Amino acid sequence: MDRTAPEEIDGETAPPVAPLSPLREPTTQRGARTRAALLKAARKVFERDGYLDTRLTDITKEARCAAGSFYTYFANKEEVLAAVLLEAQEDMLHPGVGRVQGTDDPYAVLEASNRAYLQAYRRNAKLMALLEQVAQVEPEFREFRRRRGDAFIRRNARGIADLQARGVADTELDPMTASRALSGMVSVMAYHAFVLCEGQEAGTPVDFEELVSTVTRLWANALRFPGHR
Repeated sequence: MDRTAPEEIDGETAPPVAPLSPLREPTTQRGARTRAALLKAARKVFERDGYLDTRLTDITKEARCAAGSFYTYFANKEEVLAAVLLEAQEDMLHPGVGRVQGTDDPYAVLEASNRAYLQAYRRNAKLMALLEQVAQVEPEFREFRRRRGDAFIRRNARGIADLQARGVADTELDPMTASRALSGMVSVMAYHAFVLCEGQEAGTPVDFEELVSTVTRLWANALRFPGHR
């Protein structure tokens, strides 16, 4: 688990969700189908049983393939989890306030950004819970989690600085500190809403629109958007 492939996030070089094994990519259509089946099965088993209790035999049984097929593409449980998380990473790359343009309504763009992030988090809630679990026992995943979070914070800090330059956000705020606080707020709220399901009645999902509205108003109020001061 020592090879990584960096990605670009709005100009920031950040690690992928987990280390990759580029030499294990399939070279045939049949191989691609087998690997895809293993990844689909691994996600199902990881989400059902958790990282610690997942066995490779459970994954191959779910994928209906031989153990040898697994080792064609993955060396161990850590590598297949890395690949599962990597598949989900694009879904988790929300637009961010850094995409606000001069002709856009900043509040509308901020709301759209929060909505996209929360929708993606809800779709991948079980994987987000799994990442929290594995980060406690695997240093590589823990380091990824830290660096990935910092990449998003830096991106949002640039967005805040841009809003300050345009006279939309409070210029007395430090962009990095504000981004760290506000980005963390949304992430924690998403974790509590979609992983821990706090504040919900049994069988009743979180009021998604209220969540989007709340986090967006808190961002706008904190940055002192015009009309939110």
